[in-house]
Order: sequence, then structure tokens, then C-alpha cells
Amino acid sequence: MSLRLRLTLVAATVVAVVVAAASTTTYFVMRHELYSQVDSTISQHAGNIQHNPDFALRGFNAFVGDYTTLVGSDGQHAGPLPVDPAVRRVAVGKANGFYRDTRIQGYSLREIVVPVPGVGAAIVGRDIGYLHHDLGRLRLILLLVSLGGIAVAALAGALVSRATLAPVRRLTAAAERISETGDPSERVPEGGRGELSRLGTSFNTMLAALEEAIETQRRFVADASHELRTPLTSLQTNIEVLKQQERLDPDARQRLFDDLQREAHEMRDLIGGLLELARGDDPGLAQTTFRLDELVESVVERARARFPDLTFDMGLEPTTLTGASERLERAVWNLLENAGKWSTPGSSVDVSLSGGELRVRDHGPGIAPEDREHVFDRFYRSAAARSLPGSGLGLAIVREVAEAHGGTVVAEEAPGGGAMLRLRLANS
Repeated sequence: MSLRLRLTLVAATVVAVVVAAASTTTYFVMRHELYSQVDSTISQHAGNIQHNPDFALRGFNAFVGDYTTLVGSDGQHAGPLPVDPAVRRVAVGKANGFYRDTRIQGYSLREIVVPVPGVGAAIVGRDIGYLHHDLGRLRLILLLVSLGGIAVAALAGALVSRATLAPVRRLTAAAERISETGDPSERVPEGGRGELSRLGTSFNTMLAALEEAIETQRRFVADASHELRTPLTSLQTNIEVLKQQERLDPDARQRLFDDLQREAHEMRDLIGGLLELARGDDPGLAQTTFRLDELVESVVERARARFPDLTFDMGLEPTTLTGASERLERAVWNLLENAGKWSTPGSSVDVSLSGGELRVRDHGPGIAPEDREHVFDRFYRSAAARSLPGSGLGLAIVREVAEAHGGTVVAEEAPGGGAMLRLRLANS
């Protein structure tokens, strides 16, 4: 059963219950009112007879149309109305007066039986056939009104549910088309107000995020394929040459092995960088609380061994951080490796940590203004960097790690020359 049909049925059911309750109440209120009017009239007539029994025998009076019968205490009676034991008990003083509905010779009567002092009892009856007719018409009218109300409610419910669920139908259609085509570029209209409008907005936001993720994945695969093609081609060429090593002199053979080793290292670094980027902000990575200053200090010691010709000066403030320590260690290493790569032998690299911000400053040529906005892009390599080893992924990984920890990383020109890279982490 569709949601639209369920809403229509709910609306019709609610209206049916309300209309049925209102109609039933109206009917019984009107019935009580009509019976009260009849009872009041015949009660007044009976009261006159109690005061003057001869009133029952008068031919013309204000109660013409009523039937009257006098019943003596001895059981004798005069009048057209039948007498039964209940009336006789009233006549002999053993019961009180009462009202009742009777049917005599096809006529419906409303009767009142009252005691009459010195006589016995009196019965006053009135034909209420017109009252039953009026109540029958009232029942028919209320039934028709109820059915009409239910029909109108069902129609209105169908129209309202159709208009209300239009955004849901659009969302469903869009989801089905995306499932068929695999293209998340489609959007649904966001007009209107309320929860369904917000649902459309959220759906479009989800589609935009999905489209961006797919585009990022496509771009990542394309860039990775492009970057892997060059070292693979070089490896293949060197391997082909190596097959003819007997024709090579020892120096050429050694250069070939050195090239193969360098290219293998580049491939390893490139694949490692790709894997690091592919991990992204994986929520499955372990989150721990650790001392960031101690992590930076250990990475600086590794950098000193990697770049023995450089001096690494540290100024580290005790800092506690909650995050993925392995990824932070990789990001810090990439910053130091970048500084070491661009520094001239004998120069220094300044590493400082304070206020939740890590600053790495080298004394190399610096970063050209036109390159600063792109150095954190994947596979980006400036003109000056193309002659140096590297994959163009190091600083991209730094930005990925920073954003995964709610932070930022920027590149600036250092006072006096060189480059200054600032890594700020939000939860440190």
C-alpha cells in the first residue's frame, strides 16, 4: 500500500469518526428534544385531568388530538386507550405514574399514566407518527451528510497527499535515474517550506558530495595512472637494456643498476603516497591522545640522519593532541623532507611548535608566489622541482592530514628568504 493511499485512508477514517460522532450526537439530541416537547404537552394535559377529571370528557380544548382514558380503582375504564395491569396498579395506588411508547392499530403513541385522586388513573396518549417520520428524515440527512463529508475528506486527503508527497516522488524518481545511469549530477527542486523541502535540500547536498567524491576518485585514478606511467616506462626500458648487459661496459652497467634502484625507490615512494592519500580521513584509523612535541622531536632525529649536512634547530612547546599519530608522523616527516630537499648543504632548518602550530622554515630559494596556492595539490610540481626526485604527493598528504584533524596548512615566504610552512591543528 502506497504512502499516498495510506494518508488518504487516514484522513477519510478520521473524518468518518468525527462525522459519525457528530451525527450520532445530533440525532440523539434532536430525538430527546422532540420527545421532551411531546412529554411536556401530554404531561400538561394529564395535569388538567388530575385537577378536574371531567376535563378528559370535554370535546374541544387545547389538547384536541390527544387520546384520554379514565380508569377507576375498580378496574372499570372509559376511553379508547387499552388498559393493562401496569395502569391498574397506578389506579389502585400501588405504582407511580410513568411514560411509555405504545403501538395501537398501526399508530405509534406516546402515553403518560398519572394517578387521579378520587377516580383512579388517567391515560393521555398522542400520536407520534410524525415524530418518527421526522427522525427518519433526520437519520437520512445525517447519513448523506456523513457520506458526503467522508468522500470530500478522502478527495481532499488524496489531493493534499499528492501535493505534499510531490517532493518525495521527485526524490524517488531522481534516485531511480541515478541508480540506472550512475550519474549523480541530477538535482531535485528545493522550493517550498517544511521538512520535505529540507529533505530535498539535504538530498541535493548528498548528491553534490557524491558527485564530488566520484570526480575526486576519477581524478585521483587518472593522476595516479599518469604518474605511474613514467617510472614504469623507465623501468621497462632499463630492463630491456639490462637484457643486453654483456654488451655494456662495467661503468654503464653500474649506472643502469643505480637508475633501476632510484626508480624502484621512486615507485615505492609514489605508491606509498597514493596509499596514504587513498586512506583519506578513514574513520577506522585509531585515534589516540599523545604528545605532539615528542612526536616531532623523534621525526627531527630521523631527518638529521637523512640530511647529515643540515642543522635542525628545535623549539618545541609541550603539546597534547588527539588524533591519528601515524598520519601526523607522516605529515611532519613530509614537511621536514621538503625543507631538507630545498636546503643547501651547511644551512639550517628551524622547527618550532607553539600554540598548537608547527612551523618548519628552511633557508632555501623559497616558493614562488605563483606556486604557493598549488604546492599542496596532488602531483603538483613547480618548474624548479621537476629536476629533483619526488612524486608531488608529499605536501598534498600534509594537507589531507591537516584537514582530517580539523586543521590547515599554508606556505609563506620566510623573513630573510626561504620558505615557511605552518601546520595548525584545531584540537591540539
